[in-house]
Amino acid sequence: MNEPLPPLIVEATKKASIVWVEVAPTPPRAMWCTWSADAVCVVCGPAEQPDPGLGDVEKCSVTCRGDHGGRIVTFSATVNKLVPGTETWTEVAAALAAKRLNAVGDTQQRWAEHNAIYRLVPTAAMTAGDQLPDTALAAEMVPTPATTATRQPFRLHRVKRRKT
Repeated sequence: MNEPLPPLIVEATKKASIVWVEVAPTPPRAMWCTWSADAVCVVCGPAEQPDPGLGDVEKCSVTCRGDHGGRIVTFSATVNKLVPGTETWTEVAAALAAKRLNAVGDTQQRWAEHNAIYRLVPTAAMTAGDQLPDTALAAEMVPTPATTATRQPFRLHRVKRRKT
């Protein structure tokens, strides 16, 4: 019989819009997700979020954060790639499609043809969350050529000051 999951894992993942998925040795990656069939479910591939390497591993690390960015819990998870057309795939794809923002066209059909859906099944072991960390746990910034253009503020007209 499977050991029941700690309530902290279940509640944090049910409420999560995104989770941080880490496939060693790459740094954690933010991924939008949904809780379905007692697992964190994500979709990866073209026109969706990049796959951090879930297809090549059996286990990964998942971190749930709160509304203000603080870590709630980190746990290990077993990675299961779902096969399109199966009952579980259909159920999970429907749950993911309901949470997909700005969806264009038939997302489930596109996912079946070009993408991969993964179930990240939590193990009962929390790797963090049951105690406070000793370090800051801040990740280093990923180098990027992207910049934000800064513009002068828009002025519709000048306000004249009265002379007193």
